[in-house]
Amino acid sequence: MKIEKADVVIIGGGIAGLVVAELLSHSKDVILIAKEEIEKSNSYLAQGGIAASLDKDDSWKKHFIDTIEAGSMHNVEKTTRELVKNAPKAISQLVNLGVPFDRDRDNNLSLAREGGHKTNRIVHAGGDSTGRSVTEHLLAAIINDIRIHSHVMVYDLIVNDGRCVGVFAKNNLGETIMYQAPYIILATGGMGGLYEVTSNDSTITGDGIAMAYRAGCELVDLEFIQFHPTMLVTKNKSSALVSEAVRGEGARLVDENGRFIMDRVHQQGDLAPRDIVSRQVFKEQQAGHQIFLDISAIENFKNRFPQITALCKENGIKIANGLIPVTPGAHFIMGGVKTNMEGETSLPGLYAVGEVACNGVHGANRLASNSLLEGLIFAGSLASHLLEQEEQEEQETTVEQVTPHIANINNLPEITIPRGGTLNQKLPAVSEIRRIMTDYVGIVRNGFDLETAFNWFDQYNNVINADRLLISLTNEEKIITNMLTVGWLISSSALLRTESRGGHFRTDYPKPNDKEWLKHYIVRGRNFDE
Repeated sequence: MKIEKADVVIIGGGIAGLVVAELLSHSKDVILIAKEEIEKSNSYLAQGGIAASLDKDDSWKKHFIDTIEAGSMHNVEKTTRELVKNAPKAISQLVNLGVPFDRDRDNNLSLAREGGHKTNRIVHAGGDSTGRSVTEHLLAAIINDIRIHSHVMVYDLIVNDGRCVGVFAKNNLGETIMYQAPYIILATGGMGGLYEVTSNDSTITGDGIAMAYRAGCELVDLEFIQFHPTMLVTKNKSSALVSEAVRGEGARLVDENGRFIMDRVHQQGDLAPRDIVSRQVFKEQQAGHQIFLDISAIENFKNRFPQITALCKENGIKIANGLIPVTPGAHFIMGGVKTNMEGETSLPGLYAVGEVACNGVHGANRLASNSLLEGLIFAGSLASHLLEQEEQEEQETTVEQVTPHIANINNLPEITIPRGGTLNQKLPAVSEIRRIMTDYVGIVRNGFDLETAFNWFDQYNNVINADRLLISLTNEEKIITNMLTVGWLISSSALLRTESRGGHFRTDYPKPNDKEWLKHYIVRGRNFDE
């Protein structure tokens, strides 16, 4: 067994993990672990942009209102304010990093509009390649300052005396590795891989949420899952996302007869919040219609959206015809490991940031182009917190008595790796898990379907609720176990929420339960009147 020690171990190479690594790399020994290649992340795939109130007629308050309206008033006010107030500063920092954001003829940042926004406030890089551009520039900034361990799957957190002090992992050679550090950061992304159609990278299977659950971390809002309404579809298979920016430039959703399906559905039409658009597309499909994006109104589509143009060409879709076939797909989970604004979880020593974390900023449905922004803002808060915390503790301690928070990496507790044990139950195929989630915990839900899904997952309860994964399991078996765990958690959470709100829509409880929401509002300390 290999042992690796560092000051900070970051699990995940998306924008959130990269920003934390960049901010800590100058003063800390940082190891960043990637499940496969470092480029395989949702951030890298992100076609959409980053939202910020940059226009003279815009303001953080307007951005805030759009965010909480999209989030069905389920947002935590403090973190949401932090997000939108600091958005312009985050864009400025990326400009200084060299990210080539798209500009107009006067060399000002081009501002576009996406679903849920009432004004143009989205910046893009390379048209529809914002995520790739930002992650490449961040990676270039840290490549020589941190240790990157690729093709390593982290599968369990190490908890000693009530504190997270490391992780167990296995590399692509089958070797078990123990990573130890005073600070462990989950930046593993969401769980889109649990569904048959998803915009997520193939590595995104809910691993961070499952690990946190096994370690006893508090989780929240797992029932709120956003389905993106426009995934490219050919021969009944979806292959890629078609950015919401396409609708922002004037594309319309139509059926096979050219009927605009969002007319009279919502005041913002095709640019309504994603949960509303996805449900309408799903409704039309259930009625037997094929749905397309009519892009005929967009001039210079090939230049404006080069990545989408290439995807269409690869899949035999002629954009000259003006129609791109689309279908909804799992895109983003609003819930996750519960954190505060600094990324602290309920388990000391463990932090979470990005999609795996939930600090309440997205509410019940994320506003378009707030995800990359979330990674930027709260990764910065987390890094600042760690640096400030350590400075304070160093002043309060002596050389003879160092607190556990800043324990020297050579003085970390001795940990023995659990051995033995066999899997006494055959695991299902990944395709079966995806079918259950798609059929029973999808865009539109009801109590009978949710109970069906929960009971199916619950037959694997002895695996789901094990204290830790068996070392003898292959990485594929570990992934399946994580998927079973997260599917069980989501289906049970969705079954318990007897209302419809944001990304959680139930036909048996189609309206928001004001009493339940008010109780939640009081518990989480919201006050939007301040």
